[in-house]
Amino acid sequence: MFVRAKRRIEDGKEHRYWSVVENCRNPDGRVAQRQVLYLGEINDSQRAAWCRSVEVLCGGSGPKQVALFPADREAPELDCEVVRIELGALRLRRARQWGACWLALVLWERLELDRFWRPRLPPSRQGTRWLDILKTLACYQLIDPGSEWRLHRHWYEHSAMGDLLGRPAEVVGGHTLYRCLDKLAVHKRAFFSFLRERWETLFDARFDVLLYDLTSTYFESDPPFSDKRRFGYSRDKRSDCVQVVIALVVTPEGFPLAYEVMPGNTSDKTTLADFLERIEAQYGRSERVWIMDRGIPTEETLAAMRAGDPPVRYLVGTPKGRLTRLEKSFAGLPWREVRESVEVKLLAEDGELHILAQSRARILKERGMRRRRLKKLWRRLRELRAQSLKRDELLLKLGAAKKEAGRAYHLVEIRLPEAGQAVTPETFAFALRRDRLRRARRREGRYLLRSNLAGEDPETLWRYYTRLTEVEQAFKELKHDLAIRPVFHQNEERIEAHIFVAFIAYCLHVTLKNLARPRAPGLTPRAVLEKFATTQMVDVHLPTTDGRHLVLPRRTDPTRDQQLPLHQLDLKMPEQPPPRIST
Repeated sequence: MFVRAKRRIEDGKEHRYWSVVENCRNPDGRVAQRQVLYLGEINDSQRAAWCRSVEVLCGGSGPKQVALFPADREAPELDCEVVRIELGALRLRRARQWGACWLALVLWERLELDRFWRPRLPPSRQGTRWLDILKTLACYQLIDPGSEWRLHRHWYEHSAMGDLLGRPAEVVGGHTLYRCLDKLAVHKRAFFSFLRERWETLFDARFDVLLYDLTSTYFESDPPFSDKRRFGYSRDKRSDCVQVVIALVVTPEGFPLAYEVMPGNTSDKTTLADFLERIEAQYGRSERVWIMDRGIPTEETLAAMRAGDPPVRYLVGTPKGRLTRLEKSFAGLPWREVRESVEVKLLAEDGELHILAQSRARILKERGMRRRRLKKLWRRLRELRAQSLKRDELLLKLGAAKKEAGRAYHLVEIRLPEAGQAVTPETFAFALRRDRLRRARRREGRYLLRSNLAGEDPETLWRYYTRLTEVEQAFKELKHDLAIRPVFHQNEERIEAHIFVAFIAYCLHVTLKNLARPRAPGLTPRAVLEKFATTQMVDVHLPTTDGRHLVLPRRTDPTRDQQLPLHQLDLKMPEQPPPRIST
């Protein structure tokens, strides 16, 4: 940045018009000069003051040394410029969150996302740096998620993203954020391929086993709509809101590989065939094992997977009804211990291997849950029988008791009074259904799996299936830590882009989790971000005697609580930013 003059001859007299300009490199590699500030016609002393300000701000050809002295002291003769400051007028301004923003950008650099996005999001002719806008959106979604309106009006100003990116607050306008979203969705497929390469390079991830599951996210908007926003089965228990369904594929270690957004009324069992085709079209056919929960694959889909060339390998959970059908076949088979407190039975049938697994720890947990709910229900039924109630009041209270008891409600047989009858011990009675209780006890802690991996070790199959918790954890982090719901957008392309930004933020989240796992086990990504978020940045304003201000942007030093994760994660905070002089 420097001061430049333009000469103009008017009426035979030379005029000089001064501007503060800086050199900028265009996307084509050429260097152009951009006007930062127009000064007009100024005298020599004014020009010298501006030159000093620019040199302190930019360092000129290098850092410039100035001597600071309090206004009430005489300064000795020095070779450098002397700046007198009014210490009594010192002010601290614009406290903002710095630590979590810096950490998020470190994670962005670790994933090398600039290498992917820079050629796809070049700066505009007006100087809008779309890559910085995307960084801001992703870091915001990771640190303190909310609407784009809140980012524009509040969060950016109260964070140090502008300092870290070198962009003033006014650059992140509301329309700029939305226009950036419009540029993202077309790069989704290419981003999935890039992501696979980065997971493999950074963490030596493997992709021979993939977990597949679905969730939904709802909208705070009015129906009806003609796009993907539809009413459907809500996993968020918000059946009053329209929603979209999100299908996600992750590895057993939790590395996200791909996702797809589907209409909100999509049935789980109709999604698998199309998703398999998309994965094979993008990554090619290979010896993958697909792990899914019950309710996703249909019999037709599984048959098509077995008939493929080569066959698509799978391991899926099965509904309780299939366990009932195979119960007699399993009865005579011995239990095999695959690990401590876990046993399995194997049954080969119709080209598939059925695995009946039971965990002693799971048995104790489910049995304890069932006992607590059944005791509470039984106690509540006795209370209702002792009360003086009308039939309609009784039915309302029974409905609330049924909701709280869950599956334990079906273990009790309840006789209700007929319409018009009084509620008495004779008309309102209940008894334990011992046959259902025995069946429930037999199935507690047990689950049935099916697979076409006939030669695989049973312990490996059991371990594969237990990794489904990773995709469930991914949905939990997307919905809670990254607050992907509710969605406020009304445009379908921006809905897709909003979910894409949340997916990018989740990739940063997973990067932090896997950096911390070997070095700081037990420390969650959210805990790390909250710890670093306490590092603040403030502007120290020191007025000078010549009417200028010496501005020292300063971040707080890391506390002992922050030094520990810095050391464990092998991170080092950058040097304090240089001072600047403003007029």
